[in-house]
Amino acid sequence: MAPFSLCKVGPVSHLHRFIWVGTASLFVMLAGASGLASAAANGGQNVAKPTVVKSAHQTKQQAKRKAHAKRPAARVVRPARLSDGMRAGLHGAADPLSLRSSVAYVIDQETQEVLLSKNEEAVLPIASLTKIMTALLISEAELSLDEMITITQADVDTEKGSTSRLRVGSILSRGELMHLALMSSENRAAHALGRTYPGGLQVFVEMMNAKGQLLGMQDTRFVEPTGLSSKNRSSAKDLAVLVNVASDDSLLREYSTSPAYQVAVGRRKLMFNNTNRLVQNPTWDIGLQKTGYISEAGQCLVMQARVAGRNLIMVFLDSAGKLSRLGDAERVRRWVESIPAKPLGAVPVTDNETDVDQPRFL
Repeated sequence: MAPFSLCKVGPVSHLHRFIWVGTASLFVMLAGASGLASAAANGGQNVAKPTVVKSAHQTKQQAKRKAHAKRPAARVVRPARLSDGMRAGLHGAADPLSLRSSVAYVIDQETQEVLLSKNEEAVLPIASLTKIMTALLISEAELSLDEMITITQADVDTEKGSTSRLRVGSILSRGELMHLALMSSENRAAHALGRTYPGGLQVFVEMMNAKGQLLGMQDTRFVEPTGLSSKNRSSAKDLAVLVNVASDDSLLREYSTSPAYQVAVGRRKLMFNNTNRLVQNPTWDIGLQKTGYISEAGQCLVMQARVAGRNLIMVFLDSAGKLSRLGDAERVRRWVESIPAKPLGAVPVTDNETDVDQPRFL
Protein backbone atom coordinates (compact mmCIF):
# COMPACT_ATOMS: atom_id res chain seq x y z
CA MET A 1 0.00 0.00 0.00
CA ALA A 2 1.27 3.43 -0.88
CA PRO A 3 2.27 5.70 2.06
CA PHE A 4 -0.22 8.24 3.33
CA SER A 5 0.08 11.67 1.61
CA LEU A 6 -1.97 14.81 2.21
CA CYS A 7 -1.62 15.94 -1.36
CA LYS A 8 -3.54 12.89 -2.50
CA VAL A 9 -6.50 12.96 -0.11
CA GLY A 10 -9.94 14.03 -1.21
CA PRO A 11 -12.45 16.64 0.09
CA VAL A 12 -13.51 14.42 3.00
CA SER A 13 -9.89 14.23 4.18
CA HIS A 14 -9.65 18.05 4.05
CA LEU A 15 -12.78 18.31 6.21
CA HIS A 16 -11.36 15.84 8.71
CA ARG A 17 -8.12 17.87 8.85
CA PHE A 18 -10.06 21.14 9.47
CA ILE A 19 -12.08 19.53 12.28
CA TRP A 20 -8.89 18.14 13.87
CA VAL A 21 -6.99 21.45 13.74
CA GLY A 22 -9.97 23.39 15.10
CA THR A 23 -10.43 20.93 17.95
CA ALA A 24 -6.71 21.21 18.83
CA SER A 25 -6.84 25.03 18.80
CA LEU A 26 -9.92 25.05 21.03
CA PHE A 27 -8.17 22.73 23.45
CA VAL A 28 -5.13 25.02 23.61
CA MET A 29 -7.31 28.09 24.22
CA LEU A 30 -9.26 26.34 26.98
CA ALA A 31 -6.03 25.17 28.60
CA GLY A 32 -4.64 28.74 28.50
CA ALA A 33 -7.77 30.19 30.03
CA SER A 34 -7.67 27.57 32.75
CA GLY A 35 -4.04 28.48 33.51
CA LEU A 36 -4.86 32.20 33.77
CA ALA A 37 -7.77 31.51 36.08
CA SER A 38 -5.56 29.34 38.28
CA ALA A 39 -2.85 32.00 38.41
CA ALA A 40 -5.37 34.66 39.30
CA ALA A 41 -6.66 32.46 42.12
CA ASN A 42 -3.08 32.22 43.42
CA GLY A 43 -2.55 35.99 43.50
CA GLY A 44 -1.30 36.29 39.95
CA GLN A 45 2.19 35.21 40.95
CA ASN A 46 2.87 32.86 38.07
CA VAL A 47 1.26 34.75 35.22
CA ALA A 48 3.72 35.13 32.41
CA LYS A 49 3.86 38.65 31.03
CA PRO A 50 3.40 38.99 27.31
CA THR A 51 6.52 39.83 25.42
CA VAL A 52 6.40 43.31 23.91
CA VAL A 53 8.74 43.96 21.09
CA LYS A 54 9.93 47.57 21.22
CA SER A 55 11.40 49.51 18.39
CA ALA A 56 14.88 51.02 18.63
CA HIS A 57 13.32 54.49 18.96
CA GLN A 58 11.10 53.39 21.87
CA THR A 59 14.06 51.78 23.63
CA LYS A 60 16.12 54.94 23.25
CA GLN A 61 13.32 57.17 24.57
CA GLN A 62 12.80 54.88 27.58
CA ALA A 63 16.53 55.02 28.37
CA LYS A 64 16.41 58.83 28.26
CA ARG A 65 13.45 58.93 30.63
CA LYS A 66 15.21 56.64 33.13
CA ALA A 67 18.40 58.71 32.98
CA HIS A 68 16.42 61.91 33.57
CA ALA A 69 14.57 60.34 36.51
CA LYS A 70 17.88 59.43 38.18
CA ARG A 71 19.31 62.92 37.67
CA PRO A 72 19.39 64.92 40.96
CA ALA A 73 17.13 67.91 41.23
CA ALA A 74 18.74 71.17 40.16
CA ARG A 75 20.17 73.10 43.11
CA VAL A 76 18.85 76.61 43.51
CA VAL A 77 21.82 78.97 43.88
CA ARG A 78 20.89 82.32 45.35
CA PRO A 79 23.27 85.17 44.63
CA ALA A 80 25.19 86.43 47.65
CA ARG A 81 23.79 89.63 49.10
CA LEU A 82 26.12 92.54 48.54
CA SER A 83 27.36 94.41 51.58
CA ASP A 84 26.84 98.14 51.87
CA GLY A 85 30.54 98.63 51.21
CA MET A 86 30.38 96.62 48.01
CA ARG A 87 27.37 98.54 46.78
CA ALA A 88 29.23 101.78 47.50
CA GLY A 89 32.24 100.59 45.49
CA LEU A 90 34.63 100.70 48.44
CA HIS A 91 36.32 97.45 47.42
CA GLY A 92 37.73 99.22 44.39
CA ALA A 93 40.12 101.20 46.60
CA ALA A 94 43.73 100.02 46.45
CA ASP A 95 46.14 99.71 49.36
CA PRO A 96 49.82 98.76 49.69
CA LEU A 97 49.07 95.44 51.41
CA SER A 98 46.30 94.23 49.07
CA LEU A 99 43.87 93.82 51.95
CA ARG A 100 40.55 92.05 51.42
CA SER A 101 38.76 94.48 53.72
CA SER A 102 37.31 97.53 52.01
CA VAL A 103 37.95 99.57 55.17
CA ALA A 104 41.12 99.41 57.26
CA TYR A 105 42.60 101.63 59.93
CA VAL A 106 45.71 100.91 62.00
CA ILE A 107 47.13 103.32 64.57
CA ASP A 108 49.77 103.33 67.29
CA GLN A 109 47.79 103.50 70.54
CA GLU A 110 50.37 105.56 72.44
CA THR A 111 51.36 108.08 69.79
CA GLN A 112 48.09 108.02 67.77
CA GLU A 113 50.27 107.70 64.69
CA VAL A 114 48.28 106.42 61.74
CA LEU A 115 50.17 103.51 60.19
CA LEU A 116 47.61 102.52 57.60
CA SER A 117 44.33 103.98 56.43
CA LYS A 118 41.81 102.92 53.79
CA ASN A 119 38.30 104.36 53.55
CA GLU A 120 38.57 105.07 57.27
CA GLU A 121 35.78 107.66 57.25
CA ALA A 122 33.22 105.52 55.43
CA VAL A 123 30.14 104.97 57.60
CA LEU A 124 29.00 101.34 57.44
CA PRO A 125 27.02 98.76 59.44
CA ILE A 126 29.25 97.36 62.19
CA ALA A 127 27.42 94.15 63.15
CA SER A 128 28.57 92.62 66.45
CA LEU A 129 31.31 95.20 67.00
CA THR A 130 28.32 96.89 68.65
CA LYS A 131 28.77 94.54 71.61
CA ILE A 132 31.90 96.43 72.71
CA MET A 133 29.78 99.47 73.51
CA THR A 134 27.17 97.22 75.15
CA ALA A 135 29.74 95.61 77.44
CA LEU A 136 31.47 98.93 78.17
CA LEU A 137 28.25 100.49 79.45
CA ILE A 138 27.43 97.46 81.61
CA SER A 139 30.92 97.51 83.09
CA GLU A 140 30.91 101.25 83.76
CA ALA A 141 27.45 101.06 85.39
CA GLU A 142 29.00 98.77 88.02
CA LEU A 143 25.93 96.55 88.08
CA SER A 144 26.21 93.31 90.01
CA LEU A 145 27.84 90.67 87.82
CA ASP A 146 26.37 87.98 90.07
CA GLU A 147 22.75 89.00 89.52
CA MET A 148 20.88 86.20 87.74
CA ILE A 149 19.10 87.11 84.51
CA THR A 150 16.55 85.00 82.64
CA ILE A 151 16.56 84.80 78.84
CA THR A 152 13.05 85.68 77.66
CA GLN A 153 11.17 85.68 74.37
CA ALA A 154 12.04 89.37 74.06
CA ASP A 155 15.70 88.35 73.59
CA VAL A 156 14.95 86.13 70.58
CA ASP A 157 16.25 87.58 67.30
CA THR A 158 13.46 88.85 65.06
CA GLU A 159 15.84 90.95 62.93
CA LYS A 160 17.80 88.19 61.18
CA GLY A 161 16.19 85.05 62.57
CA SER A 162 19.50 83.80 64.01
CA THR A 163 19.56 80.89 66.42
CA SER A 164 21.07 80.64 69.89
CA ARG A 165 22.09 77.92 72.28
CA LEU A 166 20.64 79.95 75.13
CA ARG A 167 17.03 78.79 75.20
CA VAL A 168 14.21 80.93 76.44
CA GLY A 169 14.06 80.33 80.21
CA SER A 170 17.83 79.91 80.60
CA ILE A 171 19.17 81.65 83.69
CA LEU A 172 22.73 83.02 83.79
CA SER A 173 24.54 85.69 85.77
CA ARG A 174 25.13 89.12 84.28
CA GLY A 175 28.86 88.37 84.25
CA GLU A 176 28.30 85.16 82.28
CA LEU A 177 26.10 86.96 79.75
CA MET A 178 28.72 89.66 79.33
CA HIS A 179 31.43 87.05 78.86
CA LEU A 180 29.46 85.21 76.17
CA ALA A 181 28.51 88.43 74.38
CA LEU A 182 32.12 89.52 74.01
CA MET A 183 33.82 86.17 73.49
CA SER A 184 31.39 84.19 71.35
CA SER A 185 29.18 87.07 70.17
CA GLU A 186 26.06 85.63 71.80
CA ASN A 187 23.16 87.80 70.62
CA ARG A 188 20.59 86.80 73.25
CA ALA A 189 23.16 87.45 75.94
CA ALA A 190 23.84 90.96 74.61
CA HIS A 191 20.14 91.74 74.26
CA ALA A 192 19.42 90.55 77.80
CA LEU A 193 22.17 92.85 79.10
CA GLY A 194 20.52 95.84 77.47
CA ARG A 195 16.99 94.79 78.40
CA THR A 196 17.83 94.49 82.11
CA TYR A 197 19.73 97.78 82.28
CA PRO A 198 18.13 100.23 84.76
CA GLY A 199 15.33 101.92 82.85
CA GLY A 200 15.04 99.20 80.23
CA LEU A 201 16.17 98.71 76.65
CA GLN A 202 15.18 102.12 75.33
CA VAL A 203 17.16 103.88 78.02
CA PHE A 204 20.11 101.61 77.34
CA VAL A 205 20.17 102.47 73.62
CA GLU A 206 20.00 106.16 74.50
CA MET A 207 22.99 105.65 76.79
CA MET A 208 24.89 103.91 73.99
CA ASN A 209 24.46 106.91 71.72
CA ALA A 210 25.21 109.38 74.51
CA LYS A 211 28.45 107.54 75.30
CA GLY A 212 29.42 107.61 71.65
CA GLN A 213 28.88 111.36 71.47
CA LEU A 214 30.85 111.83 74.69
CA LEU A 215 33.79 109.97 73.14
CA GLY A 216 33.61 112.10 70.00
CA MET A 217 32.20 109.32 67.78
CA GLN A 218 30.33 111.72 65.53
CA ASP A 219 29.64 109.18 62.75
CA THR A 220 28.25 106.49 65.06
CA ARG A 221 24.64 105.55 65.77
CA PHE A 222 23.13 102.61 67.68
CA VAL A 223 19.54 101.33 67.62
CA GLU A 224 19.98 98.08 69.61
CA PRO A 225 22.67 96.30 71.67
CA THR A 226 23.51 93.22 69.55
CA GLY A 227 24.55 94.49 66.11
CA LEU A 228 21.97 92.42 64.27
CA SER A 229 20.45 95.60 62.89
CA SER A 230 22.22 97.18 59.92
CA LYS A 231 21.19 100.56 61.37
CA ASN A 232 24.02 100.27 63.91
CA ARG A 233 26.62 102.20 61.95
CA SER A 234 30.05 103.70 62.49
CA SER A 235 33.36 104.49 60.81
CA ALA A 236 36.78 102.92 61.33
CA LYS A 237 38.06 106.12 62.94
CA ASP A 238 35.20 106.13 65.45
CA LEU A 239 35.66 102.43 66.23
CA ALA A 240 39.36 103.01 66.92
CA VAL A 241 38.28 105.53 69.58
CA LEU A 242 35.92 102.97 71.12
CA VAL A 243 38.57 100.23 71.16
CA ASN A 244 41.06 102.62 72.73
CA VAL A 245 38.70 103.29 75.64
CA ALA A 246 37.43 99.71 76.00
CA SER A 247 40.98 98.29 76.11
CA ASP A 248 41.54 100.11 79.40
CA ASP A 249 38.80 98.01 81.01
CA SER A 250 40.37 94.86 82.45
CA LEU A 251 37.05 93.00 82.44
CA LEU A 252 36.48 93.62 78.74
CA ARG A 253 40.05 92.60 77.99
CA GLU A 254 39.66 89.33 79.90
CA TYR A 255 36.26 88.38 78.55
CA SER A 256 36.96 89.22 74.90
CA THR A 257 40.22 87.28 74.71
CA SER A 258 39.42 84.06 76.60
CA PRO A 259 39.65 81.12 74.15
CA ALA A 260 36.63 79.26 75.56
CA TYR A 261 34.10 79.42 78.36
CA GLN A 262 31.68 76.93 79.89
CA VAL A 263 28.37 77.82 81.52
CA ALA A 264 25.83 75.70 83.37
CA VAL A 265 22.27 76.19 82.16
CA GLY A 266 19.99 74.11 84.34
CA ARG A 267 21.28 70.55 84.08
CA ARG A 268 23.14 71.29 80.87
CA LYS A 269 26.73 72.43 80.55
CA LEU A 270 27.44 74.46 77.44
CA MET A 271 30.91 75.16 76.07
CA PHE A 272 31.37 78.30 74.00
CA ASN A 273 34.42 79.19 71.91
CA ASN A 274 35.95 82.49 70.88
CA THR A 275 34.90 83.68 67.43
CA ASN A 276 38.46 84.92 66.78
CA ARG A 277 40.95 82.09 66.36
CA LEU A 278 43.88 84.52 66.63
CA VAL A 279 43.47 84.60 70.43
CA GLN A 280 44.89 81.07 70.50
CA ASN A 281 47.75 81.88 68.14
CA PRO A 282 51.02 82.16 70.14
CA THR A 283 52.42 84.68 67.66
CA TRP A 284 49.76 87.19 68.72
CA ASP A 285 49.57 89.25 71.92
CA ILE A 286 45.96 90.48 71.87
CA GLY A 287 44.63 92.74 74.59
CA LEU A 288 41.05 93.17 73.32
CA GLN A 289 39.19 91.97 70.26
CA LYS A 290 35.76 91.62 68.71
CA THR A 291 34.47 90.08 65.50
CA GLY A 292 31.25 90.85 63.69
CA TYR A 293 29.18 89.79 60.71
CA ILE A 294 25.87 90.47 59.05
CA SER A 295 25.41 90.48 55.28
CA GLU A 296 25.14 94.27 55.13
CA ALA A 297 28.39 94.74 57.07
CA GLY A 298 30.52 91.92 55.70
CA GLN A 299 33.16 90.35 57.93
CA CYS A 300 34.49 92.77 60.56
CA LEU A 301 37.27 92.71 63.15
CA VAL A 302 38.73 95.13 65.68
CA MET A 303 41.72 94.41 67.92
CA GLN A 304 44.10 96.01 70.35
CA ALA A 305 47.35 94.07 70.12
CA ARG A 306 51.04 94.44 70.81
CA VAL A 307 53.11 94.12 67.64
CA ALA A 308 56.87 94.71 67.38
CA GLY A 309 56.91 96.43 70.77
CA ARG A 310 54.04 98.77 69.87
CA ASN A 311 50.45 98.73 71.09
CA LEU A 312 48.34 98.91 67.97
CA ILE A 313 44.63 99.36 67.33
CA MET A 314 43.43 97.60 64.17
CA VAL A 315 40.06 98.04 62.51
CA PHE A 316 38.95 95.97 59.51
CA LEU A 317 35.45 96.40 58.07
CA ASP A 318 33.58 94.83 55.20
CA SER A 319 36.01 92.02 54.46
CA ALA A 320 35.12 89.84 51.49
CA GLY A 321 35.56 86.38 53.05
CA LYS A 322 35.07 84.60 56.36
CA LEU A 323 38.79 84.21 57.07
CA SER A 324 40.04 87.21 55.10
CA ARG A 325 39.68 89.60 58.05
CA LEU A 326 42.15 87.41 59.96
CA GLY A 327 44.39 87.27 56.91
CA ASP A 328 44.35 91.07 56.75
CA ALA A 329 45.38 91.26 60.40
CA GLU A 330 48.26 88.87 59.69
CA ARG A 331 49.40 90.98 56.75
CA VAL A 332 49.41 94.12 58.86
CA ARG A 333 51.29 92.42 61.71
CA ARG A 334 54.02 91.11 59.43
CA TRP A 335 54.30 94.43 57.67
CA VAL A 336 54.64 96.34 60.96
CA GLU A 337 57.26 93.85 62.15
CA SER A 338 59.26 94.49 58.98
CA ILE A 339 59.50 98.26 59.33
CA PRO A 340 61.13 100.44 61.98
CA ALA A 341 58.91 102.53 64.22
CA LYS A 342 58.10 105.85 62.61
CA PRO A 343 58.59 109.11 64.48
CA LEU A 344 55.49 111.01 65.59
CA GLY A 345 54.05 113.06 62.75
CA ALA A 346 55.38 110.87 59.96
CA VAL A 347 53.30 110.55 56.81
CA PRO A 348 50.89 107.60 57.22
CA VAL A 349 50.38 104.82 54.74
CA THR A 350 47.34 105.69 52.63
CA ASP A 351 45.59 104.36 49.57
CA ASN A 352 47.68 106.55 47.28
CA GLU A 353 51.10 105.49 48.54
CA THR A 354 52.59 102.58 46.62
CA ASP A 355 56.30 102.98 47.38
CA VAL A 356 56.18 101.21 50.74
CA ASP A 357 58.44 98.20 51.06
CA GLN A 358 56.20 95.17 51.26
CA PRO A 359 57.34 91.84 52.70
CA ARG A 360 56.21 88.57 51.20
CA PHE A 361 53.08 87.11 52.76
CA LEU A 362 51.90 83.53 52.85
